Amino acid sequence: FGNAGGQTKGKGGSMHFYNKAHNFFGGQGIVGAQVPVGLGLAFTNHYNAKPGETMNVAIACYGDGAANQGQIWEAANMASLWKLPMIFCIENNHYGMGTSMERHSSHSDYYKMGNHIPGVRIDGMNVLAVKEGMRFVKDFVGSGNGPMYVEMMTYRYHGHSMSDPGTTYRNREEIALTRSTRDPLEFVKKTLIDAGFADAEQIKETEKRIRKDVASQVKAAKASPKPTIEPHLFEYVFTSDGGKEQNEFPPHIRMPDFAKSKWY
Repeated sequence: FGNAGGQTKGKGGSMHFYNKAHNFFGGQGIVGAQVPVGLGLAFTNHYNAKPGETMNVAIACYGDGAANQGQIWEAANMASLWKLPMIFCIENNHYGMGTSMERHSSHSDYYKMGNHIPGVRIDGMNVLAVKEGMRFVKDFVGSGNGPMYVEMMTYRYHGHSMSDPGTTYRNREEIALTRSTRDPLEFVKKTLIDAGFADAEQIKETEKRIRKDVASQVKAAKASPKPTIEPHLFEYVFTSDGGKEQNEFPPHIRMPDFAKSKWY
């Protein structure tokens, strides 16, 4: 909502989430720019690994629309050359921002894009396939075999953004068919029931509890105030302690109207 109580203090959206303590190094405003960052993390993991130990891995996620970005090819070349523990994870929703993959990519088998870099295709709508598939990929890459490409076959029911109705480049029948046959939540519910881990009533109660919790969190988020120019605009630009708690202000911040510039 762009409010001051949010994760980014109202300064950014989902691309600007970052949590080093949980090994989440954020997204990027530039398409595909997170992949070279992931490469740097993979290099760090390789550099810090002790001989004979399984390495930590870096996962760079990007969509089919970004898969032909030049910087990704450069990152893949370096990862392969130095056998870095890097996973190139392509979330293939088939339409990028609004163009089918057949129209924007000459190679639609994205898991093969690494050429000699091995790749695997996983059903991204199946949580069990994702869990076991990534378990194998992590072990393979972390054991010093070099990078690997992963193509997650997924789908989005809605448009790419608020300005995209999501129906100008595909029809409603296709969306409805995918929702009725491949929906990941429906798959989990059916699997739990079929395996005897839960019954329909238990799942319904769980859904009610989750919806109530989400509604509560949304209400709290909406109640948060909007950020103000001062101090929010100038906070967390410079830091004197590694960004842990406080931050320092630069000695001079020039505003468009010079008379309103700030000196500290």
